[in-house]
Amino acid sequence: MQQRKQQLATFKELLNSAKHSAVHLEMRDSYAVDYETSGFAAWKAGHRANPDDRESWWRPWLDLVSHAVERGVVMRRARIVSEPVTDYIKFEHSGTFTNIAAGEQVRWLPRRQASDLALPGNDFWVFDDHLVRFNHFTGDGGDAGEEDTKDAGVIRLCQHAFDSVWARGIPHEEYKV
Repeated sequence: MQQRKQQLATFKELLNSAKHSAVHLEMRDSYAVDYETSGFAAWKAGHRANPDDRESWWRPWLDLVSHAVERGVVMRRARIVSEPVTDYIKFEHSGTFTNIAAGEQVRWLPRRQASDLALPGNDFWVFDDHLVRFNHFTGDGGDAGEEDTKDAGVIRLCQHAFDSVWARGIPHEEYKV
């Protein structure tokens, strides 16, 4: 008998149910997910987000972040990056001011400074220290699905990994690409 794949909560549902924290660790040097591909192409063609035009920023993501932060959820994002950085990382860096304006805290860690850290094999989110959502990607950065776990050992591993990267990370305002 074939098992049915469990339906995962949407990211919006997870973030809306968070009460205290949502942390995200990104470890790839490029992504090719549909919702970012057009923005990256526009950036490569010379488009830059206008700090004075909040309505043109990445919606509905930034609205979701703002609402969570207003409710008291601390949102932190850490990115491990190879140096010199890829064009994709330059693209992410150039638009990160919008994440910060929405209330996220963001730090960057050069990959060579992470060599002695125990890190999970995939990017992830940890919500309120009780659930991990792993983000899976194909070799070229495409979306390969998500996986949730409430396993206490996995949660500890991910939270410790995030905290270790965060402690070494360079605040966005200070990290130069």
